[in-house]
Formats: sequence, structure tokens, C-alpha cells
Amino acid sequence: MTVEQNLTEEQKEAFLKRRRKRSIAIGIALAVLVAIFYAITIINIGPEVMVREL
Repeated sequence: MTVEQNLTEEQKEAFLKRRRKRSIAIGIALAVLVAIFYAITIINIGPEVMVREL
């Protein structure tokens, strides 16, 4: 038995709305972390990435 089964329609709708907002917040946080790690990686590699022997 889940928590959702004991809720009224209004409570269920509010629960789903909060869960959706929480999921969006987690997605945004993950995207920001990915951007930070990408920027740190690019900064650490620096201009040496363009210097290659062919």
C-alpha cells in the first residue's frame, strides 16, 4: 500500500505537483553540476588540447 492510495484527489494532486517541482529542481541541479564539471575540465586541459602532432 503506497501513500498515494490513502490521499484524497486534492491531496493526490498536490502531492503530484510537489513531486514534479522536486524532480525539476533535481534536474536543474544535475545540469548545473554537469556544466561546472565540464567547465573545470576545459579549464584544466587549457590550450594544450589544441597542440597535437599530426
